[in-house]
Amino acid sequence: MKAGIVRFLFPWLSDLAGAWIFYSVLPAWPWPKPRFQRIARFAPWIGLWIGVLQALLWWGLRELGWGELALAPLVIAVGIRLGGGLHHDGLMDSADGLAAGAARRLEAMEDSRVGASGVLALAVVLLLQVAALLQLQEQAPLALILAGFWGRVSPLWAMTRFDYLRFDGTAGFHRRHGQPWWDVVPTLLACLAFVPFVAPLPLLIGAPVAVGVAERLGRRLGGHTGDSYGAVVVLTEAITLLLLAGLAAAN
Repeated sequence: MKAGIVRFLFPWLSDLAGAWIFYSVLPAWPWPKPRFQRIARFAPWIGLWIGVLQALLWWGLRELGWGELALAPLVIAVGIRLGGGLHHDGLMDSADGLAAGAARRLEAMEDSRVGASGVLALAVVLLLQVAALLQLQEQAPLALILAGFWGRVSPLWAMTRFDYLRFDGTAGFHRRHGQPWWDVVPTLLACLAFVPFVAPLPLLIGAPVAVGVAERLGRRLGGHTGDSYGAVVVLTEAITLLLLAGLAAAN
C-alpha cells in the first residue's frame, strides 16, 4: 500500500521540483530529481509561494515603518526578480506582436529587440499594479498571494483551449504533455486550502480573470505561444489586484 502511494506521488513531486526551477530563481531542491514535462500544473503553487514571499516582505518592512508608496514598487520588483522576469518578457513580446499586425505577428514576437508597444505595455501594467497596492494598503499582502496564484492559473486555460502557434517553440511541451483533468488538481487543492481563511468573493475573484484573459489573448493571436503564456500571467495578476482593490474600497 505504502509503495503504491509513493509510486503515485513521486512523479507529482518531481513535477513540482521542476516547476520550482523553471518558474522561479529560488534554489533547487536536493530531492527529488526534477521532471519538466508536466510542470505547468504546479505553476499556480509557484505563484502562490512567490506571493507569500512578497507578502512577508510587505509585512516585515511595514513593521519597520516603511510606507505604502515605497513598498508597492519594491514588492513588485521583488516578484519580478523571483520569477526571473520570464512572464514580463512575454508580455512585452506579445504586445509587440499584436502591434505588428497578423502578417508579422510571430516574427515580431520572436525579435529579441523590444519595441515601443512592449515598453508601453509593461509600463502601464506596472503602474496599475502599484496603484492597486496603494489602494489595498493593509490588504495588499493577501492580494499579492491571490494575484500570484491566479496569474499562473491563466496559462493552464490557454494550454487547454488553444493551439500552440510555433512548430519549434520551446514552450510547446506544456501542451504536448498536458492532461487537463489531472492538471487542475493542484489548483483545486490550493483553493480548498484557502477556504477556511479567505471569503469566497476575494478568493475566487481572479478565476474569471484568468479564464477571460487567456481567452481574449488567444483569440487575438489565433492561439498561444510561450510569450503569450507569460503575458496572461502578468495581465491576470494586474487585473486581479485591481479588482481586489475595488472590492476593498467598496467595503
